Amino acid sequence: MGLLRVMMPPKLQLIALLAFAVAMFFLENQIQKLEESRGKLGKFKGLQPQSHPVTTLQHHRRLERAIARHEVREIEQRHTQDGMRERDSAASSPSEGEDDLVIIYNRVPKTASTSFTNIAYDLCGKNHYHVLHINTTKNNPVMSIQDQMRFVKNVTEWREMKPAFYHGHVSFLDFTKFGVKRKPIYINVIRDPIERLVSYYYFLRFGDDYRPGLRRRKQGDKKTFDECVSAGGSDCAPEKLWLQIPFFCGHYSECWNVGSQWALEQAKYNLVNEYLLVGVTEELEDFVMMLEAALPRFFKGATELYKTGKKSHLRKTSEKKPPTKESIAKLQQSAIWKMENDFYEFALEQFQFVRAHAVREKDGELYLLAQNFFYEKIYPKN
Repeated sequence: MGLLRVMMPPKLQLIALLAFAVAMFFLENQIQKLEESRGKLGKFKGLQPQSHPVTTLQHHRRLERAIARHEVREIEQRHTQDGMRERDSAASSPSEGEDDLVIIYNRVPKTASTSFTNIAYDLCGKNHYHVLHINTTKNNPVMSIQDQMRFVKNVTEWREMKPAFYHGHVSFLDFTKFGVKRKPIYINVIRDPIERLVSYYYFLRFGDDYRPGLRRRKQGDKKTFDECVSAGGSDCAPEKLWLQIPFFCGHYSECWNVGSQWALEQAKYNLVNEYLLVGVTEELEDFVMMLEAALPRFFKGATELYKTGKKSHLRKTSEKKPPTKESIAKLQQSAIWKMENDFYEFALEQFQFVRAHAVREKDGELYLLAQNFFYEKIYPKN
């Protein structure tokens, strides 16, 4: 070094000293890493230095490969544990998206809507959502344009009420017309059109067992449905059948033109494209079961409640007498009945199609099918 100091310029001497210091630091660092590696591999038998001759370089390479495998296993184990914790957390608490859900049940009168709605009331506390009744003046199913705006704003922006289940005798309202990004989920139930009209006819005169003391609009009129049909009365006229189609058709003027073919087609279109599920009164239990499977955030426990509670036959129209074959045949001659029945059969076929792909029957009991899809070939590989 004394010779270096004499022969080399000061700048080169400084550079040489720095290079020497860096090399020493790197060497010490590698030695320290090697010692740490030996400590990690204390549990790996057979990888410690052997009595037989093995070069230092070969031994170091074996150590490095073992460390790499060990670290990979540790990472995979951590990822597995994290994934299990995430799944457990998701199963124990609803997702943020579920807490933002809104369901609208624009219930058609006399289709067992009270029975179904009271199931929602019984479950809302347990399943943590809100139920809101849409009570329109004089039960008018068509909202004014300003009320449509108010209603859409409430449904989409009323955060304190979410998740929410809205129900009421209102016709379908297309939320896309109002620039809404996330539309509510529509559900509904319909009924054989003549059976629904007969039930409504007697309900207006005698009420039901739900609120027996309430005075109804036609109370005191003792005329039977058959007598009304025979006399050509207005309360049993074919025009009174025109209700389920306009409820699904919506807030367009043509929807409420009795006998409109356009309204029928629009109602079918909305049923298929805008409603998650439309059940039928005659098969209400199946409807409840399928909703519980599809929307457990709202309907968990609904099927058992329907079967064992008092909700399956909550509301019965009083003094109702089945119509004669002659009365039915007379109504079935009308073009209006044919259109309403067409819509009912269309809804029934769609419901049975959905049910066939969701449930099976065994020993007289229905049970839900398990998940029938899975994911594979997931890329990129991590």
